[in-house]
Formats: sequence, C-alpha cells, structure tokens
Amino acid sequence: MAHDLVIRGGNVVDGTGTPPYEADIAIDGDRIVEIGTVAQTGKEEISARGLAVSPGFIDLHTHLDAQIGWDPQVTSVSWHGVTTALLGNCGVTFAPCKASDREFLAGMMETVEDIPKNAILHGLPWNWESYGGYLDALEQLGPSINIAGLVGHCAIRFYVMGERAVEEPATEDEIRQIAELAGRSVAEGAVGFSTNRLPQHVLPDGRSIPGTFADRDELRAVARAVGARGGIMQTVSDFREFDEELDLIADEARMARGALFSSAVELGHERLNERVMQMRAEGLNVTSVTVPRSGGGVGGLSTDRFFPARVPVQSWDALRDLDPDARLAAIRDPDTRQRIVDEVKKLDDDAAEQARRWFYLGDGARPHYTRGLNESLHHLAQAAGEHPVETFLRITDETDGRALFHMRGFNVDLEALEQLIQTEWAMPGLGDAGAHVSQMIDSGWSTFILSHWHRDTGVYTLEEAVRRMTSVPAGVLGIADRGVLAVGKRADLNVFDIDAVEERMPEIVHDFPFGAPRFIQRAAGYHATVCNGEVVLRDDELTEARAGRVLRNRAP
Repeated sequence: MAHDLVIRGGNVVDGTGTPPYEADIAIDGDRIVEIGTVAQTGKEEISARGLAVSPGFIDLHTHLDAQIGWDPQVTSVSWHGVTTALLGNCGVTFAPCKASDREFLAGMMETVEDIPKNAILHGLPWNWESYGGYLDALEQLGPSINIAGLVGHCAIRFYVMGERAVEEPATEDEIRQIAELAGRSVAEGAVGFSTNRLPQHVLPDGRSIPGTFADRDELRAVARAVGARGGIMQTVSDFREFDEELDLIADEARMARGALFSSAVELGHERLNERVMQMRAEGLNVTSVTVPRSGGGVGGLSTDRFFPARVPVQSWDALRDLDPDARLAAIRDPDTRQRIVDEVKKLDDDAAEQARRWFYLGDGARPHYTRGLNESLHHLAQAAGEHPVETFLRITDETDGRALFHMRGFNVDLEALEQLIQTEWAMPGLGDAGAHVSQMIDSGWSTFILSHWHRDTGVYTLEEAVRRMTSVPAGVLGIADRGVLAVGKRADLNVFDIDAVEERMPEIVHDFPFGAPRFIQRAAGYHATVCNGEVVLRDDELTEARAGRVLRNRAP
C-alpha cells in the first residue's frame, strides 16, 4: 500500500544537532512513519536529492494575532519555512475579552504594534470572551500553519481591573483573580503567559499599557498559577533595573515550566550570559530570543519614512499623499528636489547623525543586511561629498524609486551579535511578524539564519542552525511531537536548497482591510514546506492547503 507522501534521497538534518545523513522519509496522514530506504511508493513523491530536509521552523515571537483573521496563510513567515508560529507575545492579546473591552484592546494593539485598529475590529470575528474561546475561533479560521498562543497580561489585567488596570497597583484580591484567570487560560490551551515592562509601549492616550509597572509579586503569583498548569512565562523587560529584572525572570522560571525573554547586544551580552548561565546551572529552563541581524525599520520612497529626520519637513509631507510614481516624478523635478535638500539642510545635525543608522539594502534581488558600520548612508554621503539627503535622493532616483534603507535600531553591532547568538540560551527569532507592518519586516529571520549565519559565514553548522530553529523552540513551548524528524513525530518539514535559499527584497502591498499598507518579504530556495503531512508551499509559492492546527497546552 502506498504511503501518502515520500520525500526521496534528501540530506536529512533532523533537528537534534546530529550531522546530516541521506535518507528517504515516508509520511502517512500527519505522522512520519519511516526514515531510511523507503521501498514503498508514495501517492505523492518529492525528490530531495541534493537538497536539505529539516523539521519545520518554529517562530517564538510573532504578533499575527490580528492578521490571521484575514490572512490565514500568515504571510510572510509561511514563505520562510515556518510551520509553527507563537502568538500573544509582549503582553498584548485579544483574550480574555469582554465585549465592552474590544475597542480598548484593538486601540492598544494599534499603538503598540502598528496594526490598524479598524482592520482589527472588522477583520476578526470577535466571537469569544475566554482565551479558550479565542483559540476555538482561530481553529475555525483554518490557518495554513500551526498556531500556538500566549495569554497576555494587558488583557487579563483589564478584564479583572477595568480602567484601574492602566496605572494603579492591583489589590491582593485582584492579584488572586489575575493569577487565577492566567492559570485558567493556560488550562484552556495557552502555552503560557506574556507580560510587557517597556514604558514606551503606550495606549492611544500616551499612558503605558496595563501591567507595565505591575509589582513583581503580581508576576510571581501569575507564574505560580501558570506553572501549575505547565505553562511558560514570557517577559519583555526594559532592563533599567538589570539585576532586579533578571531576578524576576529567574523566579518565573522556578515557578513556571520555563521563562522566555527578549535580548539584544545593547544590554551587554557578556553580563547577560553570566546571569543566564547561572540560572541554567541551577537547572532553570531560561531561553531568550533575539533578531539574528540588526533589528529596525525599513524606509524609502515607497514607504512613509523617506529620510531619517525626526523633524517634519514640509516638502516630504507634500509627497505622502502621492502614489509612488508621482513621488518619483516629484523628486526628479529640479525645483522640488532642491526645496527638499534646502529644508533638510536647515535642520540641526540630527538628520545627518541619524543617517549613521540607515543602510542601503542594495539594488539586487537579495537585500544586503550586513553592511559594516562604516557603510551607512552617512558614510556614503561623506565619500560622495554630499549631504545624506542628497545621497538618499540620488540613490532613489538611480533605482527608479525602488531603493530601500534599513534603519538599525538594535543589534546594531553585528560582531557583538555573532557572540550573542552563539550562547547556549539566545535563540534566533524575534521577527515580530504581523506587527509594525508598515514600518519593518523581519519575518525572514529563519532564511537569514540559513543564508548568512550558516552558508555565508559558517558561524553555525547546518545542523546547529536547524536545531536552534526547531527542537530548541519546540522544547520551549513543550511541543513534544514536533521539532525533530523521527518516526512517530508530526510531519512538519522543509525541503530547501542551501545554496540558493535567501530572502527577497521587502515590498509594500495594500492587502490589509481598508487597503492599509504593510511590508511583505518573500523567499527563494524552498522546494517544499509540509505541515501536518500536507504540502503548504511548493517552489517558493504557497499552495491552497490549510493544514495548520491550533497547538494547545496539554499539561495537566
């Protein structure tokens, strides 16, 4: 009897860190049933000779909570080999939610994560109150890939405390209710709880989001309740109180099944490594995620961020109402171009200094994310004897308006980043897929790991790169049946050409509800992606298969 799917002769990188080996893989239903020399034929067969075969990648930090409502294929991550995405990071979620709280939660997501409020309110069914009901709603949407979720501090705190949740401390009874609701949400399927302690993440009225200044005892109470149900704690800290925040993360790891936090080289990877390795030596399950390249925005004539000037420039503002072709025509008009240059030059040195963090992505098919710090827009202008705005306009003109610039906000020093991502605890990720959609696009982080940190630099072996994107995050989430290629495991796989895999240039599209803009980024080199035994991507293009599942916490 034929197998449902056979992948023939691939270079199997199984996710455990074991060196690759050549084998066939047979799949029946959603399970791997044979690895080795498969004698039986498949109803469908994929030739993987000369190609790598890995588990599907797991993205530990997305904000696809809203986008999945109108884009169940969850692009762009699904173009980059991701077969499981974690929603609900940074404390901002849409459940639990009373009907009267929907406007509040949607407005908060807009200001924190740059997801349009109208799209959220009209693009989601909003047919839930509990977190379990929210997961039921996601299941009914039929996503192309697997979805797991964290329940957010903001939603729970507002559910319990109402308006007082924003700025007031919780009473002892409210802390009990918050912890109880967090534990119940995990029992209903959330894999854990997320909280956000960054004061700059604000509501539409400028106040910091609920939970930002919550007492650490409140979070410890939550960790105990979440841990009793087998859940994890995810914390976004600002680390102004470095040692105290790491003490909190350690306590969360002691009380819950594990602790997940976000890191960047600007925090000092050596002192972070010292503290985290102390925790791990204690036997604590502590993991971090970081963007595996410089994190930040993307700007160019096709976006609303034309040039690194914080001060409004009248000539720039006049372009924002024009379509890209009209914008290009405007900057090619000598008078308009000179007005822009003159206005920017009248600013203080702020614009020129900010240009030190803007890096041209190039004019090729593959964006250039790894330029040296001496290759910024500022340095290009110096070499050409120009002001940075003149260089920006010249490159934009020469590329017929296509030029895009990467605005490095954190992980700016790639040499320090190389050290951070080689620690035992810092995993690549933090692509923020589904958030900041008109400002940035880091959804291709997994493809960047394969192309840059493995193939181009050799910092990771192929097996180590794959391990960090598969079995390690699967362990963080407690997903025992995914993340490794082995008989009996779920059939989430990638087939890719390691010599060809790479990101494509970001592009702006207007496919959100009400025509709102967002960046997308495609990939090259993916021969196939399989999710639960079904081919969801073939030759870099998504199929119509909607094979994903909602992966719920199953701990007692």
